[in-house]
Amino acid sequence: MGRVIADMERKTRATRAEDVEAVMAMYDNSRELMRADGNRTQWVGYPTREGLAADMAAGVSYVVEDEGRVVGTFALVDGEEPTYGVITGGRWIDDSPYATIHRVARTREAHGVAEEVFRYAKGRFQHLRIDTHASNRAMRHIIEKEGFVYCGTVYMNDGSERMAYEWRRWDCVEESLREYVEECVLPQYDAFDAAHRRDHARRVIARAMAMEPSAKTYVAAAMHDIGLTAGRERHHEESGRKIREERRLAKWFSASEIEEIAQAAEDHRASAERAPRTRLGCVVAEADRDVEPLTIVRRTVEYGLSHYAELDREGHWRRTVQHLEEKYSERGYIKLWLEDSPNAAPLEELRALIADKGRLREVFDELIIDN
Repeated sequence: MGRVIADMERKTRATRAEDVEAVMAMYDNSRELMRADGNRTQWVGYPTREGLAADMAAGVSYVVEDEGRVVGTFALVDGEEPTYGVITGGRWIDDSPYATIHRVARTREAHGVAEEVFRYAKGRFQHLRIDTHASNRAMRHIIEKEGFVYCGTVYMNDGSERMAYEWRRWDCVEESLREYVEECVLPQYDAFDAAHRRDHARRVIARAMAMEPSAKTYVAAAMHDIGLTAGRERHHEESGRKIREERRLAKWFSASEIEEIAQAAEDHRASAERAPRTRLGCVVAEADRDVEPLTIVRRTVEYGLSHYAELDREGHWRRTVQHLEEKYSERGYIKLWLEDSPNAAPLEELRALIADKGRLREVFDELIIDN
C-alpha cells in the first residue's frame, strides 16, 4: 500500500517540463476517482497534453509538491473566463475582477491537495470562481466547505452544464470575526430546513457584502436567520434576541452597533409591512431576497414536497402557484427597499414567469420529476 501523504509541509510552484508525465498521470487518476464515484461524464478526453502545454506556456499551470514529490496539480487563471459569460438558474454575486481555478487533480496516495489549492489561490486573489460537474460530489463538498457560494449553471464550449461557484475575501472583516462566524454562527444553519442551510447564509453574506461591505453587514447577514430554532413564524424576532444576548459580539462592536445588527435581523422578513429601520436592515433584507426565478420556483416546490406529503401532483401545483402569486406577483407582498436594488430585474423576470402559466407548469413538472 502506498504511503498516505497528508498534513505535511507542501510547496506550490509553476509546472515545469519534467512534471508533465506526473501531471498527466494525476489527470488519469482523478478521472478514475470520478468514475468510481459514479461521475461518468466529466473529463471525457480532457484535460489533454496539448491543453497542459498551453497552460504552461501561459504561466497558469501549477503543481503541489510534497517533500520533492509532485502530488497535485491545478490551473489558476487571472481574468475573465469565456464560458462564464452566460449563467442560468442564478447569477454571479460580484462582477469585480477574478481568477478561476481549473483542472484540479492529485495522485492516488495524496490527500488534502484540493485544500492546498484553495489556500494558495485565496492567498493570491481576493475574488475566485470555479465550476464543477453536478456528479462530482467530492469536489462540490470541498468547494462548499471552502466557503464558495453556489451561483447557478454555466455552460462549457461543448454545451455541457457545470455548477458555478464564487468566493470573495472581505478585508474589512477581521480574521478573528470571520473565524467566529465560521465556527460559531454558520454551523447553526445545519439544523434548519433545506432552504435555510449554511449555503443560504453564505449567499446572503455574499450578496449583502457586494452591496455594502463592512463588518456589521457581514455579521448581520450571517446571523439574520439564527432564530429559526424557534420556528419560521417568529424567527426574525428570535434572531434579534439572540444577537442582543451574544456577549462575544462586544469584542468587535459597540452596544449601538449590536443593536443595529439585531434590528437588521428583525426587519429582514419579506412579509414585513414596513421598511427596515436602518440602511443595514435594507441591505440584509435585499440580500435575503434571492428572487432568481428558477431558484424561487425550485425552493417553493421543495418546501411543498417536504412539508405537504399528503398532496398529490396537482395539489402541489396549486400550492406552488398560490404561494408564488401571494408573495412574488404584482400584487404580492414582497417589497424591495433599495432604489438600486439588485433584485429589481430578477423580480420582473419572476413575475413574467408567474404570469405565463404554461411555462411555469413546464418548470414545475421538471422539478417534480427531479425530486
